[in-house]
Formats: sequence, structure tokens, C-alpha cells
Amino acid sequence: MASREHPNTGDCAADHLNSGMEGGSAPSTTKPCPVHAPGGEDSTRGFRKGITRHNDYVKIPVPESKVNPLPSEWWKTVIAFFYATFNLVLTTIVITVVHERVPPKESNPPLPDKFFDYIDRVKWAFTVTEVNGIVLLTIWLIQLVFFKHRSIAMRRFLFLIGTLYLYRCVTMYVTTLPVPGMHMNCAPKLQGDTQAKIQRVLRLISGGGLSMTNSHLLCGDFLYSGHTVMLTLTYLFIKEYSPRSFWWYHLMCWLLSAVGVVCILVAHEHYSVDVVVAYFITSRLFWWYHTMANLQTLKCSPDNYLTNTWWNPLFNLFERNVQTSVSCSYGWPITWPPACLKSPCKKYSMVQSTREE
Repeated sequence: MASREHPNTGDCAADHLNSGMEGGSAPSTTKPCPVHAPGGEDSTRGFRKGITRHNDYVKIPVPESKVNPLPSEWWKTVIAFFYATFNLVLTTIVITVVHERVPPKESNPPLPDKFFDYIDRVKWAFTVTEVNGIVLLTIWLIQLVFFKHRSIAMRRFLFLIGTLYLYRCVTMYVTTLPVPGMHMNCAPKLQGDTQAKIQRVLRLISGGGLSMTNSHLLCGDFLYSGHTVMLTLTYLFIKEYSPRSFWWYHLMCWLLSAVGVVCILVAHEHYSVDVVVAYFITSRLFWWYHTMANLQTLKCSPDNYLTNTWWNPLFNLFERNVQTSVSCSYGWPITWPPACLKSPCKKYSMVQSTREE
């Protein structure tokens, strides 16, 4: 009976195709194929009538999930802080050790560098680099204070800083390069004086490792450039955690970063390879980390070869409960006035007010 009332689907498609091939000269008399099974509309109407007649059904509310996809987890940020602090202190210790192995510039002149062949040294250029680095770091810290998910962003920044400076310790220690210019005045070697070495480490830490504070008089920390790391990483974080429409803001920070990196070479404080390697490692590590963090399918995928990195256990610790990409949301870091100072206001209805009267 069903075959008589409704034509076959294959025949309907064939007739429609033949009518199209004929160029549409004769209108097709074939009816369109039904989508539902026989009696589907009648059953749906009957179900709707049954619902309208019997209104005693119960609506069960489904509770929404209360799991925060972007938890703060400040204790993980504290771990990242100690991780970064340890590697920064380790860097100052390695610089002090490597300084004793730097060959004297009189017997080992600077290596040939193509950039130095065309650009003469400018004395004040390195001061511009450090000022730009301080400005970028200040901008990032201010942006971080007003960022809604500041714990996650700070955790990622500290982890990447610690990892990059740990890599820098390895490259500085395994290969000691001669000074890049005859203008560099290195501090005298201590020849095993442990107490004096500790004082140098403390001086480096107190001055932030900056030449403008006269705290960095040691040589040997060339491969790769720590100033390039900070200039590049702060710009990448500023751009990543700010609205995409702030193109003028991104352009300003990019100019600060680019000018600072170029001034490192203009000042002849690092070889060109030091800057290139620093930029390459910093940018790639930033992009790898954020790709794994933003794509949830990569975290547990067996085809993700980035899980073979040695820092993957730390990544899993920091990003395990982050279930989505971090949105660019901002607000005041503290609510004012505090909840403890707010006086509870009593609300009365019209019925209560008339009864009290």
C-alpha cells in the first residue's frame, strides 16, 4: 500500500534528472519525494494534540555545569614564580662561572660579524635597548594587573621566562665566545675566590642584570641574548592578551621591541647570531606553548609530538584544568567598596509596609 501512495525515491531522482537534461522544455509532472515516512505528520500532530490536552506533564530543569573553564589556581602560579626565580638565579651563577673562561680580547679578538662590518658602534644605543625593555615590561605588568585571568597569563609568562633562561644557561656554558667588541671592559677574574663570586652574583641580582645600573660588568653571556628574550617575549604577551582591535597599541609595542633589538647590534654588545637565536627560540617556544594550551584536542592526542618535550609534565600541571582559550577580559583588580563594608539593605513589599503602618 505504501508503494502505491508514494513513488520510489530512486525513480523520483531519475525523473528529476531527466527533466533537467531535457533543458526544461516541458515542466516535470513528478511530485517531490516525501521526506518523512508514511503517517509521520499524522503521528506528530497526534502527539501535539495529546500534549495540549494533558497539561499535567512536569518540566525538569537541567542544572548547568558549575565547573569554571578558566580557574585561577594561584598555587600553580606560585610554583611558576619559584621556577622562574630559580632559573634566573642560576643564570647569574653561570655568568659568573663563564666569565672566568672568557679569553682576553688582546689575544682573542672579536669574531667577524657581517652586521659590524657595515654599521659602526653607537655608544648610547644599548641604553635605548634597556629603556625600551623596562617600558615594555612595565606596560605588560600594568596590563596584567587589570587582566581578568591574570593568574593564568602570569603563570605562562613565568614558565616561559624560566625555561628560556634555563636554555640560556646551557648555551652559555657549553660555548664561550670572545667579546664582540674591543670597547668592552670586563671585570677582573677572581681565580677561585668564592666569596667575591657570591658578591658578584648578588650584585647582578640587585641590579637586574642591566648595564645602566652598573651591575653587569661580566663577559661571556653572549649566546644567546637575554635582552632580546625580554624584548620579544613581553611584546608577544602584550599582543596575545589584548584585544585584536588595538592595532595602534600592538604597533607601538612592536616598534619598542624592534628598535630595542636593533640597538643591541648597533651598540655591538652581542653578535648577530646571539640575537637571531634568541628571537627564534623565544618566538617558537611561545607559539608552541600557546598552541598546545588553546587547542584542547592536542592535550591528549597521541599524534601530538610536542608531548615529547621535557617540559610537558610542567605544562600538564599548569594547563590541565584550563579547558578553553583565554579571552581578553579586563576589570578592576579589586572590587570597591569591599563586601564587608556594604550595609545590608532591607527591602519591604507594599503589603509589609501597610501592615506595619
